[in-house]
Amino acid sequence: MLDTRKGEALLAVLDSGSFEQAAALLHLTPSAVSQRVSALESELGMPLLVRSKPCRATRAGQRLVQYLRRSRLLEAEFMAESADSDAHPLSIALAVNNDTLATWLLPGLASFLIEEQILLDIALDDQDHTYTLLSQGAALAGVSSEAQPMRGCTVARLGAMRYRLLATPAFAARWFPDGLQREAARRAPVMVFDRKDALQAVFLLRELGLPAGSYPCHFIPSSDAFTQAVRLGLGYGMVPEQQFRDDIDKGALVDLAPGKPTDVMLYWHAWRVQSPKLERLSARLIEVTRAALRQPA
Repeated sequence: MLDTRKGEALLAVLDSGSFEQAAALLHLTPSAVSQRVSALESELGMPLLVRSKPCRATRAGQRLVQYLRRSRLLEAEFMAESADSDAHPLSIALAVNNDTLATWLLPGLASFLIEEQILLDIALDDQDHTYTLLSQGAALAGVSSEAQPMRGCTVARLGAMRYRLLATPAFAARWFPDGLQREAARRAPVMVFDRKDALQAVFLLRELGLPAGSYPCHFIPSSDAFTQAVRLGLGYGMVPEQQFRDDIDKGALVDLAPGKPTDVMLYWHAWRVQSPKLERLSARLIEVTRAALRQPA
């Protein structure tokens, strides 16, 4: 049987990134936290942490963290149901992509979260990388573009987020007076979320044969600020349809590649053995996406 205090010490180090910050969270000394983690490693006969800055889990540590987070959720849910639920809200760690958080996730789940007394602990990353957060034990469930489930997990197809390559009319007139052309695209500034964001790069390589790095880029790591930058004419980029709404109909934005949208299929990953509240959250989220995302025929 794993010692609860040692498991909490391991989670605190990984969540905070260091023994010093973990000690502050647990109201212990850094030495005491280190002793608990070292004792757990000795008992299991394997290293669980890479003692870097920040600290990170080894492969064995990732598997243990997955187990510890699920165990902690089940225990917390049991305690909440055994007492006043208003005084014991349940925290659930989810991994989601930035555009999901900025558009449909919270409006779709808000009433459910309030009713069920659930606190969200959200880890953000690109939809191609949220799967890694799950495998590392940083989340109990999440939204990802990966279709294959991890061992011990289930996966459900949610639907597609549709992106269109947008710019202001003034930007299009300045940089693409003859339409989206290869040579013009070498000079026109592109909006990119961060260096993990491949939407623009994949499109420009596929449609114009332009490799990444052959055109100027703005890097704006905020979904709302990204869309705002496009509306301000700073550059052109892929915007999800939930964010541009009726901007095209009003003439505020133009589609630089009509008839060539990019659909990103999203999937919901969760552990096969879930807590009852996480099961209900999963069911609600899948239901919400029937209307929030594009469903394949």
